[in-house]
Amino acid sequence: MHKNYLAVAVASALTMISAGATAASTNFSNFTPLTSSAGPTATPATPITLSSPNLRQVTIADRATQNTLVTGSNSGNWDMITANETGPNAGRYLFMPFETATGGVMRIDLQDSNYNTRAVTIVAPGTQGFVAGDASRWTPWGSYLTAEESWSTGGNGKGRLFEVTNATTAGANGGNFVQRSIIPRVSHEGLAFDNSKAMYFIDELNGGSIYKYVSANPNATSGNDYFAAGQTFAAKVNGGGNANAVGAISWAAITNATGGPLAGISTVLADGTVDGRASANTVGGTDYQRPEDLDIGLLANGQQAMYIATTTTNEVYLFNLDTNQASVFANALTIDLATGRPVGSAAFTNPDNIAIDAAGNVYIIEDRNGGVDNDIWFAKDINRDGDLLDAGEGLARWASNGTPGSEFTGLYFDKFDPNKAYVNIQHPSDGIDRTIMITAVPEPATYSLLLAGLGLVGLANRRRKTK
Repeated sequence: MHKNYLAVAVASALTMISAGATAASTNFSNFTPLTSSAGPTATPATPITLSSPNLRQVTIADRATQNTLVTGSNSGNWDMITANETGPNAGRYLFMPFETATGGVMRIDLQDSNYNTRAVTIVAPGTQGFVAGDASRWTPWGSYLTAEESWSTGGNGKGRLFEVTNATTAGANGGNFVQRSIIPRVSHEGLAFDNSKAMYFIDELNGGSIYKYVSANPNATSGNDYFAAGQTFAAKVNGGGNANAVGAISWAAITNATGGPLAGISTVLADGTVDGRASANTVGGTDYQRPEDLDIGLLANGQQAMYIATTTTNEVYLFNLDTNQASVFANALTIDLATGRPVGSAAFTNPDNIAIDAAGNVYIIEDRNGGVDNDIWFAKDINRDGDLLDAGEGLARWASNGTPGSEFTGLYFDKFDPNKAYVNIQHPSDGIDRTIMITAVPEPATYSLLLAGLGLVGLANRRRKTK
């Protein structure tokens, strides 16, 4: 009987540990909301005011070091971050473009303990005239995409999408940088793939549209095949054309099924590529006010939710990709969990980037002034239904940037460690962009439960040996 009671106790303890890990698959959501933004930092290497003592930060790369080692290799303005999410050594590398007049792409090796060698520029500034690199996404077939946040209707500004086909193996300046000209030209930032491997992107403009590219070969194993043929569509919400619309979503074609121009709809540029902005206007694509980043997560019912930050109107929209309905997810009327009152446009302003952690929580990153009012907000959607209207839900200030002249960019949650994340400090006054790793450690109660369970396991083993 004693043996049976002990076995039940051990099983119960281990079940509790397992259940706890499942219910809280990340410790990033365990924090007390900050009540205000942080002032200027005195320590640029650790510039973030974090909302919990269980959160830690460390600089893992900086621009000054890169340019000291190889003069002129790093043009700065480090932007959106992603990692090699599939393939050999998945999760080992981070990638980010340079949002400058000469562009470039950098890779960080997270397994390299040498600070001076872990970061390397794999696409040199000036390559193919690449400018204003912003977008950053790992592809389903295992390569890296980036694109230019620079475009103006009429053929100026470039607005191109590029693939680095050898992103994990390229040496310094050795990235195979391929323009994917089937994608219409727009001012790029957010890129995301849905479950069917359609690719979504935006046009960052006051009056910009939301786009979807559907490949003729969605299960392609290379970019050559994925981008060989496919059709691009612009979102029409609530009939289209009206700014910041919510309601039913339809998708209007702006290219034909192979990616070529549609007569009477596509505006074709001198090099044969399609002007996505002008073409979307022709079909009445819905005008959003400076849409910037987007990301796709899952609701509790399993439906896909695409979150879209619109900077000018201080809003985050949700496109339900299964029901084709658009709604407002967060805005100035959303409750601030630190005060219990609407967050207001003075506090929640210029939402720019979207990030989603391992538990499906959404984070909203502001494009504001480091050392003054640049924050990351946590969206607490308790029942994961795609709104923040239920009791106890709202926005909470999760982190604040103290580096003068800078902004947060590219918050990225590690797909292989639910308690690691990375964020860039971009264009600081001192010119030293930084990549910061943020880690979350378990709460003391979690350790206690783990130790209790291990103690019971040890007791069981000792009793077994005695018998």
